[in-house]
Amino acid sequence: MTSVMWFRRDLRVSDNKALYHASKEDDLILLFQVNPAQFITGSPSHQAFFASVAHFQQELAKTARLQIMFGDPMECLQQLKEAVPTWDKVFFNRDETGYGASRDAAAQQFFDEQQIEVHAFHDSYLHSAEEVKKSPTEYYKIFTPYYKKWREEIKEMPLKVTLKPENIRKESIFPKYEEQFAELVRDVPSLDNGEQAANARLASFIKEDLTDYDKARDFPELDKTSHLSRYLRTGEISIRTIWQALQQTETTEGRATFEKELCWRDFYNMIYVSFPEQKNEPIQENYRYIEWENNRVFFKRWQEGQTGFPLVDAAMRQLKETGWMHNRLRMITASFLTKDLLIDWRFGEKYFQQMLIDYDSASNIGGWQWAASTGTDAVPYFRIFNPTTQSEKFDPTGKFIRMYVKELANIPDKFIHQPEKMSETEQKEHGIIIGKDYPLPIVDHKERRKLAIARYEFSKEHYRGNI
Repeated sequence: MTSVMWFRRDLRVSDNKALYHASKEDDLILLFQVNPAQFITGSPSHQAFFASVAHFQQELAKTARLQIMFGDPMECLQQLKEAVPTWDKVFFNRDETGYGASRDAAAQQFFDEQQIEVHAFHDSYLHSAEEVKKSPTEYYKIFTPYYKKWREEIKEMPLKVTLKPENIRKESIFPKYEEQFAELVRDVPSLDNGEQAANARLASFIKEDLTDYDKARDFPELDKTSHLSRYLRTGEISIRTIWQALQQTETTEGRATFEKELCWRDFYNMIYVSFPEQKNEPIQENYRYIEWENNRVFFKRWQEGQTGFPLVDAAMRQLKETGWMHNRLRMITASFLTKDLLIDWRFGEKYFQQMLIDYDSASNIGGWQWAASTGTDAVPYFRIFNPTTQSEKFDPTGKFIRMYVKELANIPDKFIHQPEKMSETEQKEHGIIIGKDYPLPIVDHKERRKLAIARYEFSKEHYRGNI
């Protein structure tokens, strides 16, 4: 009889729960299924993911074979069953949220009908949504009590996986699909992919940046964040491997702060499970009546990094150039879009989904709902980041700004956060004309702050039935 290991966002051999169990089977097919219905045309996020799949395929090819299938998941599973009638077991790491959860539910029905034995595991998080709850029937809504209980829970150890090449099918079952995939990834930019790169990144972070993480993480010019998020997104490193590596280090505030960030990751996954419509609906019902302006010109200016607020512009250009953005800047740009420009957070979330090479639906949606004050345990609606003071605090000399807003490279530090304050003489002296070479601020922050608060308060009153 034949078993199938169905890979998704777990593109690794080491400490892969489903693969650990599947590797004990005598006749094993390794499978990755590509669903074109999920494609976002021209998306750096998707290109990055498929670059990781291609690298994983190449690494496996040294001793095994990753079978590729193209098309609707259920149609692919049916084709596989017809091609391999002896298929009677399937192993995979399940998804709890979004598209993945819907796909798994449909697949479960197919497996039941075909009498295929299912072995599914929770692999992506330190704790699944059901493991840390307020009560057996109630999920947490506030992070702090969730974190307290999360800390008390025992964390699983990494598993040692040993593949037996002699037990893995090496002949191509669907050559045409492999050709389609080769064409798909032919022009995909090469990144620092794979398990080896992920583990090297982890080792470098622990050695160089972990101790002072709590102090340095908010300053984008220092670049002291872990950069592990994109490897967690693809599963090129396991969350348990990261946790275990942390436990071997000295106890510091930096380590504690980073561990709390890993808890936020679990928390947002749990929130997504408890509120499955959160990608399209505000979690807080009283903020479902905000009158967004959704100015298309402003949205385009925000996307292009042409708002006239240097740190916002630098952040958006970093995203466009690299497919990544510093976490502090994600909060600043999200606050600016929703509360300065009064553009619906869902537009920003969708844009980040398209652009981020580390896109994780639960964390991204959770972060946007936090910034927009519509989510659970979100920032209060009246707490609105001032983009200028944030710039002065977290990029005081403008070093990061100058990296991405190159037209501001030669202006003095005292004007780097508000270049529009330069006189005409000073502008000419430094070779830049504000309003021509770099835009004037597209909004007045003080006025927009007042308007945003009014819009949120209107929504609250509307929800209460007072309007």
